[in-house]
Amino acid sequence: MDRVALRGLRARGHHGVFPQEREEGQTFVVDLSLGLDTRPAAADDDLAKTVHYGIVAEEVVAVVEGEPVDLIETLAERIAQVCLKHQGVREVEVCVHKPDAPITVPFDDVTITITRSRV
Repeated sequence: MDRVALRGLRARGHHGVFPQEREEGQTFVVDLSLGLDTRPAAADDDLAKTVHYGIVAEEVVAVVEGEPVDLIETLAERIAQVCLKHQGVREVEVCVHKPDAPITVPFDDVTITITRSRV
């Protein structure tokens, strides 16, 4: 399976369990790896036969900026489902970064990584 990757998609969301996270929001960063067969697109040099990563990026940002959820696990699942709606995408790995998580000790990042595929 081939991979199309998008790294470092940034969007402001209001996800989290604490009132301050919901009110003020914070930046979330998303990395994606989409599994698909790119041979038909390459053979015909045809965008319609692959995934349009610009559209995927816009849809992922809309999810992050959209309806708030408590958990980044839920956010990652919603992103995965949006990606799998694209014809040809058989599998997706989603990593959601929450670099400004409300943690009381020094840290670099908090992430959740999930892999989902078509059933």
